[in-house]
Amino acid sequence: MSEVPGGSGITLTVTSRLADADGVVVLELRSPTGAPLPSWQPGAHIDLLLPGGLIRQYSLCGDSRDKDAYTIAVLRDENGRGGSRFIHDELRAGDEVRVRGPRNHFGLVRSEKYTFIAGGIGITPILPMLSAADAAGADWHLHYGGRHRRSMAFLDALAQWPSSRIHLYPQDEVGLINLERLVGDDRRIHLYCCGPAALLDAVQAAAGAVSLSRLHLERFRPTDLGEGPPLPFEVELARSGLRLTVPGDTSLLGTLLAAGVDVQYSCESGTCGTCEMTVLEGEVDHRDTLLTPEERHANDTMYVCVSRSKGHRLVLDA
Repeated sequence: MSEVPGGSGITLTVTSRLADADGVVVLELRSPTGAPLPSWQPGAHIDLLLPGGLIRQYSLCGDSRDKDAYTIAVLRDENGRGGSRFIHDELRAGDEVRVRGPRNHFGLVRSEKYTFIAGGIGITPILPMLSAADAAGADWHLHYGGRHRRSMAFLDALAQWPSSRIHLYPQDEVGLINLERLVGDDRRIHLYCCGPAALLDAVQAAAGAVSLSRLHLERFRPTDLGEGPPLPFEVELARSGLRLTVPGDTSLLGTLLAAGVDVQYSCESGTCGTCEMTVLEGEVDHRDTLLTPEERHANDTMYVCVSRSKGHRLVLDA
C-alpha cells in the first residue's frame, strides 16, 4: 500500500477507540487488508476525510516504527466546524475512514539537546519525538501544561520516562509554565513547541533572539495576514496556459477550483501544506505559517489557500 501525500487517500479501519483524558479520544487506524501503512517520522500528521466534505488534520502520536497502525488523539471542540464532534459522537471501532498523508512540516532535526513544550492536545506530535530523542541518546526534557490533570492526555504513556525528564504543569495546581527560564542561549538546544496559539506566541516572545533554526513551532491556526488587504491579481498556469483573475475577496485556491483546476487542499488556513504549488514568476505575498524566512525569500513555492501575489501577476507550474 502506498500513498502520495496530498493524494486521494487510503481507506483505514478504526481498530481501537479509547478515552484518554477529558474530551480526548485516541483512535488506532489500520488497513482493512493488513497491508503496511505509509511510513512517517515524528512530527507528521494525517488528514481525515470526513462526511460533508470536512477534512481535519491530526498529528500521529504512536510509534513511528510501527508500519501496521496509525494512532491519533482528537480533542472535542464544541466551537469547531463539526469534525471533532463527528469523531467523538459517530466514529466507532470497526468503522472505516478515508485518510490522506502523512505529511510533515514539524520534523525533528538531529541535536544533542532538546527542550519540548506542549500545551493540552499539543502533546500529540511531541510524544513520538521523545522516543526518537531518547533512542538517539540526546539530552531532552518535556514541559507539559494543561488546565488540570484530567485534561492532559497520555500521562500514563509519559510515566515510562524518568521524572527528571518529564515536567508536568496542571494549571490548577502549579500555574503556568515559566517559559523565560526554559529558553536559554545554549546553541545546542532545539526548542519544539505545540499547543494553543497563546502558548506558541508566548514561547516565541520568550525566545526573543533565539535563532529561528533552533525554534520549531507547530501551529494549527493562521497567524500571518500578509502585507495589507487582499488585492486582485492575475495568475497564469504555465503548463495549461490558463489565465485567471483572482478577485480581492476570493482566495487563489477558490479561483483555481472554480475554474476546474484539480488542486489538492485541506486546512484552507496555510497550516497543513497540502495545497503547495511551484512559483515560476512573480512575487508572493506569503500568508502561511509553514515557510521559513529563507524559504519565503526564495519565492519558489506558495500555499494557494491563503497566500497571494504582491504584484499584478503570478505564474505557477500547473
